[in-house]
Amino acid sequence: METDSISSSFSYLGRKFSNLNINDDSAAFSDCNSDRSGEFPTASSQSRLLLLACASDNSEELISQLVSDLQSDDIDDQKQAAMGLRLLAKNKPENRIKIARAGAIKPLVSIISSNDAQLQEYGVTAILNLSLCDENKDLIASSGAIRPLVRALKLGTSTARENAACALLRLSQIEENKIAIGRSGAIPSLVNLLGSGNFRGKKDACTALYSLCSVKENKIRAVQAGIMKPLVELMADFESNMVDKSAFVLNLLVSTPEARAAVVEEGGIPVLVEIVEVGTQRQKEVAVGILLQLCEDKTYRTMVAREGAIPPLVALSQTGTSRAKQKSEALIEVLRQPRSGDAAPSARTSV
Repeated sequence: METDSISSSFSYLGRKFSNLNINDDSAAFSDCNSDRSGEFPTASSQSRLLLLACASDNSEELISQLVSDLQSDDIDDQKQAAMGLRLLAKNKPENRIKIARAGAIKPLVSIISSNDAQLQEYGVTAILNLSLCDENKDLIASSGAIRPLVRALKLGTSTARENAACALLRLSQIEENKIAIGRSGAIPSLVNLLGSGNFRGKKDACTALYSLCSVKENKIRAVQAGIMKPLVELMADFESNMVDKSAFVLNLLVSTPEARAAVVEEGGIPVLVEIVEVGTQRQKEVAVGILLQLCEDKTYRTMVAREGAIPPLVALSQTGTSRAKQKSEALIEVLRQPRSGDAAPSARTSV
């Protein structure tokens, strides 16, 4: 499997600019934590029993009963069982291993394929909470969870889609799962969630895409699915709280020629130049890194220069962090070299 990391160096005219990597993405991305969906709609006796079990050290008997109820012919029993396992896995990390060892994963995977939207949502959310335990990830994937999760990501309720994105993110933290997830059709649905979801949906989709697109074939899938349009729009909206996340994903994608062409087509160059001018220090550094990769293709150097990139780059080379200064100097040097394609028609420059 071919994986890519963000380039740590850039060579131009025999000169190598090193230590250009972006290594503080952990501040932009955080793992999906346990679900933030509601608890129980009514204060039934079974609900109270589950809440007591969460506070108890002896939950094995209840877990065993809930796993049995998952396989009931009564859909209400299945819903109650899935909801109960979700709650137990959410509130006590040690229960995640107990639930998996009790045989819950396969029946939970089965109900994710249910045509009942509420039952599907409960199953997805329970699987998400179980996936927070690293020991469970392999078992969840080998139990056939990826395709049902992708289906829920595409067709489920808003909560099911968000939690499915988180669950796929957790599974993608095992390298060999990344290609399987990409080949199961997850990426177009994640791109759709990135473009049309609420804030949490956009954030979860962006984080999952960042993880999956360390694999080259998934980068191509993301570009083909139209990821550049929502990425550029989110980077252009400084009120979205998504500028950093979107820029990190773009920085990962733009190593491919297809991505470079797509970001230019979607008007990304003026957005990136604006970020260099008015963004935070971290946003400026990432934007310069993206422009530097774009300018490996001589066709785009004139476009970048014509957008007025050099003055903010000069300012950043004087006031930025050490890495930002180094990247700015490298890009200034590239842009000041003779450029080809000066007479070529410019790409669309508005979002």
